[in-house]
Amino acid sequence: MAPPAGQIRPGRYLAAFALIVAVLYALVFFTGDGKATPKLGIDLQGGTRVTLTARSPDGTPPTREALNQAKAIIDQRVNGLGVSGAEVVLDGNNLVITVPGEESDQAKNLGRTAEVNFRKVVTALPAQPQPAPSTQSSAPAAPPGQGGQPGQAGNTTAATPTGTSGAPSAGAKPQGRPVPAAEQQPPTTTPSPTPSTTPAPAQDPNAAVDPKAAEEIRKAKELRQSTDPAVQQQALLQLDCSQTDPLRGNDDPNLPLVTCSEDRTEKFVLDKVFLPGKEVATANAVPTPNGPGFIVELDFKSGGAKTWGDFTSANVGQRAAFVLDTQVVSAPRINEAILGGKTQISGQFNQQSATELANVLKYGALPLSFGSSEAETVSATLGLASLKAGLLAGAIGLALVFVYCLFYYRALGVLTILSLALSGVLVYAVLVLIGRWIGYTLDLAGVAGFIVSIGITADSFIVFFERLKDEVREGRSFRSAVPRAWTRARRTILSADAVSFLAAAVLYVLAVGQVKGFAFTMGMSTVLDLVVVFLATHPLVVYASRSKFLSRPSLSGLGGMQRIGASNRAAAAAAAGKVTSTSVKEA
Repeated sequence: MAPPAGQIRPGRYLAAFALIVAVLYALVFFTGDGKATPKLGIDLQGGTRVTLTARSPDGTPPTREALNQAKAIIDQRVNGLGVSGAEVVLDGNNLVITVPGEESDQAKNLGRTAEVNFRKVVTALPAQPQPAPSTQSSAPAAPPGQGGQPGQAGNTTAATPTGTSGAPSAGAKPQGRPVPAAEQQPPTTTPSPTPSTTPAPAQDPNAAVDPKAAEEIRKAKELRQSTDPAVQQQALLQLDCSQTDPLRGNDDPNLPLVTCSEDRTEKFVLDKVFLPGKEVATANAVPTPNGPGFIVELDFKSGGAKTWGDFTSANVGQRAAFVLDTQVVSAPRINEAILGGKTQISGQFNQQSATELANVLKYGALPLSFGSSEAETVSATLGLASLKAGLLAGAIGLALVFVYCLFYYRALGVLTILSLALSGVLVYAVLVLIGRWIGYTLDLAGVAGFIVSIGITADSFIVFFERLKDEVREGRSFRSAVPRAWTRARRTILSADAVSFLAAAVLYVLAVGQVKGFAFTMGMSTVLDLVVVFLATHPLVVYASRSKFLSRPSLSGLGGMQRIGASNRAAAAAAAGKVTSTSVKEA
């Protein structure tokens, strides 16, 4: 049984709603960056969309399992790099990465195979001078007698062997990851030896099922991973470091390797991998202890630390190459045995580039190699035009709803409009906060979800008001009808919103791309609809029923129902034989 209307305290519900709104907007304005605007998606603020095409060593189509694993790792990299609003979608044999806003350039660096392996340097030669096709950045020179090894930091120490990786200077592309050819620029720095960002082809001809690619990889392996020293020397002399490496991410760790340094200034013959990258326990970017800049610290697992210690003990005076995706990023000389396994990669890192390299190493290797087959900058012009059109359509729809509610429900229609406005206030604050906390970005599909949710919210009001009219039609007054109508209507409202939320949840789980944004906003709006209906709309109707002014039949919109109710009461009394004399005369 519902409590009498006099026992309902609507002020408490309204106070709870006001408290919720106050807390939300306090979080909006006084936490984080304090910007009271939601994050916008790529179609509303522009950004970058990169399509990565999978390549397998033998040219066969990649397995679905490998593609899903690669997608999961790139998702981890997106989170680790702090790229907000990025989306990774599997499209056939391609991975499509979209990143909105100012951080969009980082999307071009997420497809790096990124497995660091450790090989012994057998032979090192300076590379023939080649016109560098990619941006070069500076690094310390190698020790004498090391052929100008790029990234050579100098002598290692007993505790922390230190080598430099191909790290870019501030303003350059992050080191050790590919950029599309469209992004590559001629060298603009001073002639000092500098490590580089290794380019990937902008239009990758090595598609996953391309037999020519498989043949190219096979020939490269035969020549550059031969165990015959004569073939190795021939490959070393013929190797052109200015060309795209077909073995990138496709080398066999159990065979020797002829390869280049990342800055393309030195060529190597390397022994087989003695320490695989999976033995790296973690990698972190930390400030340089005795100077400006940052370094990357590598910590090995217990087995890896022992292997590293044994190798350095047996190869004092030799060089160990840190090989990242088939290319040497550092090759320091071992001056003494290094125990404990803690190793540093140093160079001209800024905080961003060091963090990016550390996270790529930490999150491990992709099961496939990828070529950046497409990288495009998306303008927000078309999206903003569509947004304006969508908002205009939503405003017209809201205006029509307002006119209908005022005409049909009168005072209750005013409460409908007020409730919708309160719902908008609540939704906006939540949008800002989830954008700040979980990186949610509002796109056109999300806007569509909010517009659709207006109908869900208005439907809850209509269910309540129609049940209220039914109670008045049965002969009850406005005030006494409200608690009975609410008791019956709220079950229907809960059921309807539960169905809408389940539909949105299923759509979110099964959908991909922008459809997820639509499902998310629709589900979120459905939950907020319950908050508004229970804490705002119902108490406001209770207040209206207790107001002599608003409960007048001419204002409440219930006059017709009250006349029908009075007629029904009279008919019921006549049927029971309780007819007044006035009624008899009228009969």
